[in-house]
Amino acid sequence: MDRQQRIGRDDDGIRLDRWFKRHYPALTHSRLEKLLRTGQVRIDGSRAKSNDRLASGQLLRLPPLVTESDLTEKPRAAAPVMQGSLQDYVLYMDASVIVINKPPGLATQGGTGLTKHVDGMLDTLMYDKKQRPRLVHRLDRDTSGVLVIARSVSAAAALAKSLQDRDASKIYWALTYGVPSKRKGTIKGALLKEGGLGVHGRDEKMTVSEDEDAKPAMTDYMVMGVAGDQFAWVAAKPVTGRTHQIRVHLASIGTPIVGDFKYGGADAKPKGAIADKLHLHARAIDIAHPDGGRLEVSAPVPPHFRASFELLGFNPDAEAEAFSFKKPKKKPVEEVFVPKKTVKKTGEKKPPKKLRVGKQQPRKKKK
Repeated sequence: MDRQQRIGRDDDGIRLDRWFKRHYPALTHSRLEKLLRTGQVRIDGSRAKSNDRLASGQLLRLPPLVTESDLTEKPRAAAPVMQGSLQDYVLYMDASVIVINKPPGLATQGGTGLTKHVDGMLDTLMYDKKQRPRLVHRLDRDTSGVLVIARSVSAAAALAKSLQDRDASKIYWALTYGVPSKRKGTIKGALLKEGGLGVHGRDEKMTVSEDEDAKPAMTDYMVMGVAGDQFAWVAAKPVTGRTHQIRVHLASIGTPIVGDFKYGGADAKPKGAIADKLHLHARAIDIAHPDGGRLEVSAPVPPHFRASFELLGFNPDAEAEAFSFKKPKKKPVEEVFVPKKTVKKTGEKKPPKKLRVGKQQPRKKKK
């Protein structure tokens, strides 16, 4: 007997063939296509196609071949197990989103020569979910801090759209060698990938360029504290999201991040007891939540960062926001100017004859 199954929120927006691959992985593609051609699989009573997108709340009719066969499990080859768990780094979790505090030295995604990375450890964050979490953005390997992970296809799509539409604010903390000449400002410098270098990992290098192929980049910054004229605690807010943007921009104004030898060279070498590591931390994020409202999370700094701050007299537990999180700008509303009218003694206003749109021009005097 056919069985009906209601599509859950976690499967909202997924293709029908991928839904079967997720819930009935042992059902081959050819068998599924045959079921679809013969009308044995239906969505809300209508015949279905493999590329149909499912919506939360829809009813999917499944034939006995699917429901009464052992198709929910598919033998898998043993995958290499990465040591450790990301559960130790979870800062926040709900039905749609997980936020972790990525440690420095752990890559976000795999690459040449990498045997351990966040993407390869996402299975440890499945918890009660049947589907694997998804990355929606990344941090450099040596950058620590807030990393947002989606728990469903629909959540991943919503978060990705928020990032694309710049409906998100990120605050980074950096320890720089040297103090910016202006305590608050905006660094504008288009970025271009240098030729002859790889596209992954530490081989990738960007440079400020006026070349027509360079991509516009802009970073707001604020000096939060100084230690003499040698070190500065800088909060940076990227307006755009280019590769290595904050690192390149801070180096371009003569204040490279401590431990950033790629862009700071010898000037980035730590002094004294300060750790020989990159001092860049994704401190906080404010992004539209997939289920409505805002998601605001901050992450404590890693041990080497904390030690350097305390050594220089900075407070590693200070409030995350150097800038007030600015909500996305709304599209300007077309302003309507209504000419002033005289008011009768009764208090009743005369209706205007015309509505003029745009900036009101002064009336010309009659000669």
